[in-house]
Amino acid sequence: MLELLKSNNPADIAFAKHLLKTRYIEVFELDVHISNLEGSISLFPIRLMVSDKDIVRAREVLMDNNLLLDKI
Repeated sequence: MLELLKSNNPADIAFAKHLLKTRYIEVFELDVHISNLEGSISLFPIRLMVSDKDIVRAREVLMDNNLLLDKI
């Protein structure tokens, strides 16, 4: 699994998950619970992870929708 996106913005996370799932790219969230526990100080961002085989396609999807600035 590789990190695709890290964000404190729940709208960005939800939009990214929707885009990926509609393209049949499996996505896994990390740090959701700690992010919810810490409240609104945005100390712990939520991370979206995808499999190694899907990372290139997933990055392209997010870049096409302005959620990633460039390829890593």
